[in-house]
Amino acid sequence: MKVVILCGGRGARLGEHGAQVPKALIEIGGRPILWHLLKIYSHQGFNQFILCLGHLGEEIRRYFRDTREHESWQVTMVDTGLDTNTGGRIHRVKPHLDGEESFCVTYGDGLADIDLRALIDFHRSHGRIATLTAVQPRSPFGLLQLDPAGAVTAFAEKPTLKEWINGGFFVFEHCVFDYLTGDSILEQSPLERLAREGQLMAYRHTGFWKCMDTYKDNIELNQLWDSGAAPWKIW
Repeated sequence: MKVVILCGGRGARLGEHGAQVPKALIEIGGRPILWHLLKIYSHQGFNQFILCLGHLGEEIRRYFRDTREHESWQVTMVDTGLDTNTGGRIHRVKPHLDGEESFCVTYGDGLADIDLRALIDFHRSHGRIATLTAVQPRSPFGLLQLDPAGAVTAFAEKPTLKEWINGGFFVFEHCVFDYLTGDSILEQSPLERLAREGQLMAYRHTGFWKCMDTYKDNIELNQLWDSGAAPWKIW
C-alpha cells in the first residue's frame, strides 16, 4: 500500500525556523521530521512513498539525492504547487495511485506511535471510503478548577483533552478522488461531504501523537528524542 505525505506547506508558525528550510526537513535528533515519519511507516512494512512537494520542494529533492541513509524506501517526489491546498495536493498525485484500491495519506509534521496494521484492519472492517485517525491532544495550557465563588480549587498541568481531533494518518479508497478537486481543502468540503454521506470513520488512537506546528513543538520533540523517551521511535 502506497503512502502519500503532505509536505508542501510553508510552516508559517515556525517563523524564521521555517523560512529557509521546508518544514519536513526541520530536524529532530539530527534528522528531518520527514525521516522519522518514513521510519514509522517502513518499520511496519510500508516502503512506497509519494511526497507532495511545494514550498522549498527542491530542498527535499536534494535531501534524498544526497542522503547516505541506506533504507528500502521507494520515494516518488511530485511538485504539487507552491500554495496548493491539502486536497488539491492529493488530487495532483492521482496518476501515481492508479491501480491502487486503497492508500494511506498523512501530514508531514505529525508523529505518533500508531499501529498502522490495526488502523488498516479497522478501515477494511467498516467498508467505508475514508478513515482518519482521531487523537486527544494535550492542552497547551494548564487548566484551573474554580468553585462557584471563583476560588481556585485545583490545577491541571496541560491535561489531555477529552475532545477528539483529526490527527492525520488517513486510509482512503481510490474513489476518494471523486470528492477531491485541484483546489480543495481536504479538511473542509471533501471530509465534510464524506461525513454527511456516512463514508468517513474515525480510528481512535489513544497513544502518543504530536504535531510539530511551532518552534516550541520542535524543541519538545527534540527533548523527548534526546532523553531516549521518544514514544514514536517504534523501530
